[in-house]
Amino acid sequence: IKMSDILRKQLVETALQWQKVYGVAPAITSTVSEYDAARMIGMSDDEYSSYMTDKTAVARGHDFIYKGVKYQIKAVRPSGKPGSHITNAGKARNYEWDILIWIRYNVNYEIEEAWLWDRASYINHFDEKKRISPDDIRQGKELYGGY
Repeated sequence: IKMSDILRKQLVETALQWQKVYGVAPAITSTVSEYDAARMIGMSDDEYSSYMTDKTAVARGHDFIYKGVKYQIKAVRPSGKPGSHITNAGKARNYEWDILIWIRYNVNYEIEEAWLWDRASYINHFDEKKRISPDDIRQGKELYGGY
């Protein structure tokens, strides 16, 4: 087992334990989803670590660059509480990326599905929409799972 897998597992277990004790999980979804997306597209742990080491959590426009491509990651996770069903996929606030990856997790931060959109197709489909649903996102290229 790789150290990265151990760290991810520990992070998720800690967040789930926190949620059990205090009611709300710490905000780890963006961190975990960026890591998971990088792995999905073939970025190695060493490449991801090397790229992210000097970055901050507030980088604007995209989450990471791999092989010259700028990636923006969006992710959702239900809390498991009543009414936490995912109905909003979240819309990109800018178009300073080349590829958007959307990931839907279950309550345990396990990937249920992941979809990829290139910028031009995303703009064509969603620029005029105020709200994007998971069904809308599922019109993209399937990366993982499927619904």
